[in-house]
Amino acid sequence: MKIRKPPTQSATSLDRAPRDDESHRMRTYLLTMAVRTLCVILMVAVTPYGWYSFVFAAGAVVLPYIAVVIANAAQAGRVTQASAPERLALPPASPAPHDAPSVFRIDETPRGTGDERGDDASGSERG
Repeated sequence: MKIRKPPTQSATSLDRAPRDDESHRMRTYLLTMAVRTLCVILMVAVTPYGWYSFVFAAGAVVLPYIAVVIANAAQAGRVTQASAPERLALPPASPAPHDAPSVFRIDETPRGTGDERGDDASGSERG
């Protein structure tokens, strides 16, 4: 049985470079607008007119909105999470020794009233 190693940690968890992201969004938008242009041409050119003309018209009307939404949401859908390299390098924790106390208790004695104090808190002499 082969043990799978965790994926290698990447050098950075940054998103795509802005220039690359812009070109990807532009290509997506232009492709969708090309399909819209094709819908407009087919809506007018295909005769006799029938139910498919309404499908082409709907594509010509709806595709600009879809193109903008898809192009702007292209990067928002990607979620990348970096794994902490410290966790991969640490050895497993050893169990705590049984003789060590698990709770530390601090007992404090309450301060007395002003008559019982040996030292004055303000540093002045009694008189």
